[in-house]
Amino acid sequence: MNKSKKKRWYWGISLLILLLFFFIRVPVFAFEFEDKTYYLKSDHFDLSWIHSVEKEEWIESYRRKDSQLLLTNTHFKTFGAGVPSQSNDVSFEDGYVKMEINQLFNELNLTVSSNVKTTIMVDQKEIPLYQYTEDYSMVHIFIEKLPLWRLVKGGF
Repeated sequence: MNKSKKKRWYWGISLLILLLFFFIRVPVFAFEFEDKTYYLKSDHFDLSWIHSVEKEEWIESYRRKDSQLLLTNTHFKTFGAGVPSQSNDVSFEDGYVKMEINQLFNELNLTVSSNVKTTIMVDQKEIPLYQYTEDYSMVHIFIEKLPLWRLVKGGF
């Protein structure tokens, strides 16, 4: 192969990679605050907070399923306000009641505060949402398909 063909081949591959970088879209969790949006590349996360009535930790596990959020299960220590009344599978683990839920949501609208310590847990990492905004602010959680170049910036 002569130098001219090698050069065209190199530029062609480079252009293809660049186009892919701009046009391939990847589904991610979007956490939209009042003034900024953060993205989570993982396909799952746990949402934890202190229940306002029982004053006990509550944990919900979510997975990405196509363009929706799938609530797979919930963990809590005591029954009370907001506890699901039915579940296919209930177990007890480490002092928590674990209920299988498997319910799809298009989005979550969540009020966060330092009082309830609203936190995202993913892959051994804790992300305290209440430290990213003012108390009692809303966080809109949904699935967004982002071009690869957008994932370089804007993550937690």
